[in-house]
Amino acid sequence: MAPSPRTAAIVVAAGRGLRAGHGGPKQYRMIGGQTVIFRAMAPFCTHPGIAVVQPVLNPDDTAMFEAATQGLRHARPANGGATRQASVHAGLEALAAEKPDIVLIHDAARPFVSPALIARAIEAAARTGAAIPAIPVADTIKLIDATGDIEATPERARLRIAQTPQSFRFDAILDAHRRAAREGRADFTDDAALAEWAGLTVATFEGDVANMKLTTPEDFVREEARLASLLGDIRTGTGYDVHAFGEGDHVMICGVRVPHAKGFLAHSDGDVGLHALVDAILGALADGDIGSHFPPSDPKWKGASSDRFLKYAVERVTARGGRIANLEVTLICERPKIGPLRDAMRARIAEISGLDISRVAVKATTSERLGFTGREEGIAATASATIRLPWSA
Repeated sequence: MAPSPRTAAIVVAAGRGLRAGHGGPKQYRMIGGQTVIFRAMAPFCTHPGIAVVQPVLNPDDTAMFEAATQGLRHARPANGGATRQASVHAGLEALAAEKPDIVLIHDAARPFVSPALIARAIEAAARTGAAIPAIPVADTIKLIDATGDIEATPERARLRIAQTPQSFRFDAILDAHRRAAREGRADFTDDAALAEWAGLTVATFEGDVANMKLTTPEDFVREEARLASLLGDIRTGTGYDVHAFGEGDHVMICGVRVPHAKGFLAHSDGDVGLHALVDAILGALADGDIGSHFPPSDPKWKGASSDRFLKYAVERVTARGGRIANLEVTLICERPKIGPLRDAMRARIAEISGLDISRVAVKATTSERLGFTGREEGIAATASATIRLPWSA
């Protein structure tokens, strides 16, 4: 049996995406609770057939890129050029030392690439040397002249919509890009067109209708709606936590350090708000409780910052293909006063969980001087979480 070809992937993310409207480069915007570029890169970074992923970006976007792709393993980003063609060439040159047999070239603006499509791209390049994913044209296409009059009606059965990732023998497509650069040809809109110009025969393989490119604001609206329709398993969970006061000069509440005459008696940092939220999320997942995942008997959690617990719970939702729709905490105490810190707490929860602050609520009440909270012996918190999961989860 022949050895599997060593395959690399280039993800081109250097464009400005001006047609997508306001909000910065489209590859760093959110879609379905994750950044576009994270969704576009993750299937390559985790695919068993991909040895290395080479991002190409505008150097001005480095900080955004690092924030948007945390947790993904990839090569050091290459700096893109003024055109997509120049950016792909930069990515190919950056990969030259890796000596891959095959390279897949993908646009970061296509965030819904599937592992199955990647596998088809690898197989097609290994078999043909150059191939692109393509889908049939459903509508009748008209060729028009400069005045807008119809010149011809191409035969629809022979037309295809080209997608990425486009796949090639690495040495062949690198040589083609180098030749185009030498001859001053910088007008190719995709790598297949450049390959055709260089004399390569480019095959096609089955594309994926879900693998559409995000170009306009309407594309974002449509895909958000499509993703929401897939997450039809709506679940809610509740949580409760309480901690007594002890010695100290501050308490941690909802991720915010709050000056106080006392501290919490707790194994971790005692953040009742975050602990209640973790239990609410785990409850919605039917996935145990905070104690089963972070047992207080384990010394490694002594003094631990509770933001780690909340991030873990959020990751459990993401791993199931889900999204958090809303988080709500109610704090029950006489002191400290929560009102002045409410928005800071909302912002911190939103930051930890990766949500928009509009999806986070923090409320506070007293127990009218009744019970342990009324006697200022501690603080209690209740929480609720609403999540959406795929029905298959």
